[in-house]
Amino acid sequence: MSGFVRITGLVVYLIAGFCLGQVPAIEAANPAQAPAQAVAQPSDPQLQPNPLEALRNFEPAPNEAYRLGKGDEITVDFAGRPDLQAKLVIGPDGRITLPLAGDIALDGLTRPDAAKAIADALAPYYSILAVQVTVTKYTSNRVLVLGAVTNPGEISFEGTPTLLEALTRSGLSTGTNKVADIPERCAIYRGSDQVVWVQLRQLIESGNTLADLRLRRDDVIYVPSLSERFVSVLGEVQHPGAVPITGNSTLASVLAEAGGLTEQAGNNAHIQLVDPATGSSRVLTFKDVLNPAKSLEVTLRPGEIIFVPKTGFSRATYVIQRLNPLFQLSTLAYLGAVL
Repeated sequence: MSGFVRITGLVVYLIAGFCLGQVPAIEAANPAQAPAQAVAQPSDPQLQPNPLEALRNFEPAPNEAYRLGKGDEITVDFAGRPDLQAKLVIGPDGRITLPLAGDIALDGLTRPDAAKAIADALAPYYSILAVQVTVTKYTSNRVLVLGAVTNPGEISFEGTPTLLEALTRSGLSTGTNKVADIPERCAIYRGSDQVVWVQLRQLIESGNTLADLRLRRDDVIYVPSLSERFVSVLGEVQHPGAVPITGNSTLASVLAEAGGLTEQAGNNAHIQLVDPATGSSRVLTFKDVLNPAKSLEVTLRPGEIIFVPKTGFSRATYVIQRLNPLFQLSTLAYLGAVL
């Protein structure tokens, strides 16, 4: 059995265990080999995690330190050296520029780490500098809200972004009584390889605090309308996320809506379609997708995940590292049986 099929079986196993979850980054083992049927998932019910646990693992820790980002305005203070104080903006390249030290990369650093990076850069010129970094304006700490909201677009946060605040500030659609309608569900996309569905109305009605899920910078929230049908396109495409579908949509048109494939997909890319509702999986080559006769044979179902893996070989250890910790022990046993 080819490595690509083994990884395909792993993805089916993960997604079939829960409808709310993450799609780990997957690389095709050998695009030249024809894919076969996905490996059946284990029947042990203990290997199927609770959807709420998947949400909890998707949520960052409440005390997670803020990390600086491009566009943030900061003040750098030096104890006992007011003449060195600087008010700066982190540039598009993630760097600031200081006299003598030159360019210093701060993007992605916590404030203490940024202070240390600045002190280290100035160490050859000043002895024993005590540096403090303060964020005076947050501009990089933002999420994007799309879909059935009044004001779709980016929303900036000074603190940790949360789902309900993002939806409230983007303006939920209102019904005939002018009262904002709570969406039945929404999708949160993180990077190019993770998506989680939140049954928002159910969580609110049950009083579950996960309704106000903490988010990470650059998360994308998609709120479908009641009549909208969409699929999620992830992996090696130019614009990962939700793509609405109609009766005339084809796999080729959906991939085009997502901006097409990236170079990382390779010359003979494989396209994987996973139905979270049933756990079924189909794999096609990109050449088949471009063949009108074969492409029309593919019926897209609302809620499906279309995943385009990177080309090249993938090791089981790499896949395991990308999994939710809840899966690691059970997946190790599963991989031992199928690899």
